[in-house]
Amino acid sequence: MPHPLLDLPPLTAERFAAIERGVAELLSTRQDVVITQGEALLPLEGCIRSGARPGSTALNIVTGPYGTTFGNWLRDCGATVVDLTVPFDTAVSAAQVERALAARPEIDFVSLVHAEAATGNTNPVAEIGEVVRAHGALFMLDAVASVGAEPLLPDAWGVDLCVIGAQKAMGGPAGVSAVSVSERAWDRFAQNPAAPRRSYLSLLDWKERWIDGGRTALLHAPAQLEMLALEACLARIAEEGPAALMARHAAAAAATRAGASALGVAPYVHDAADAAPVATTLRVPDASLVVTGALAVDPSAPLAAGGGALAHEMIRVNHFGPAAALPVVHACLTALATALSVPSAPALEAATAAWGATA
Repeated sequence: MPHPLLDLPPLTAERFAAIERGVAELLSTRQDVVITQGEALLPLEGCIRSGARPGSTALNIVTGPYGTTFGNWLRDCGATVVDLTVPFDTAVSAAQVERALAARPEIDFVSLVHAEAATGNTNPVAEIGEVVRAHGALFMLDAVASVGAEPLLPDAWGVDLCVIGAQKAMGGPAGVSAVSVSERAWDRFAQNPAAPRRSYLSLLDWKERWIDGGRTALLHAPAQLEMLALEACLARIAEEGPAALMARHAAAAAATRAGASALGVAPYVHDAADAAPVATTLRVPDASLVVTGALAVDPSAPLAAGGGALAHEMIRVNHFGPAAALPVVHACLTALATALSVPSAPALEAATAAWGATA
């Protein structure tokens, strides 16, 4: 029987390339954009395995769990890794990065997560990019949790490899991702004999067989449903406007922080300037039990306990795409108030006031 998700005509190279152009427009980039057929860990690992090799020295900035993962991949590639680790409830500063680079002039690769949805912090990429550019290192940025939620300008900020995924603030599919690649990065990949080839991790395959080939023949059958979902996601963002999308996320974060304060709950990221607009994290004893109680009240609320050891002390309120809305913030606060056995009315009033002052 006919089904809207089955028996679709093949996705053409022309349409695939048009979706790439949509991603480039969203990022305001003139660099090459490669859409990868998998979740964003795919291009992140591909960037590291293409750009790092024995003899490389990498500065790996760790402000959350993904930084730890990047460090492991860099070591797997034979690179010497210098970890710059800061507390997960704050952000790294450009001055800290500058000092780390000055102490190790041989550093030629820098990896950073823009916003950590898992911990709720965000880092000042524009200032850090200026420092990295002056040093001359290749700069890789994980912008999966920041794209759509806050400004992201890879070209202006000197980012050589900017990886995004659509499943968070963009409100799109999880099974497809993208990376913008600078000419410096392509040159670095080409000079690395260990860079992946004939592999899903290979960005050079896309460069040589797709981009340099005039984007006329795809490397393999694309993940069609995910590509169509990404196309629809980009169209919805264009209709709303990126500025309006970012404003919604900023308002949702501000409203949640204000409402949580009225509940007597402290933010996990204590300085609002360091807090990511894609997700608000809260410091709560027995967090996993509180989340269980809140979800019993409202199973649809976008709430989660922190991962690993953070499950004992942190709650995450996700503002992913459509969830960056005042009714959703109200629903989360109401559920949390019930789980904490405190009145919800003051929290809802505070959230509404903060939303109005921010939106």
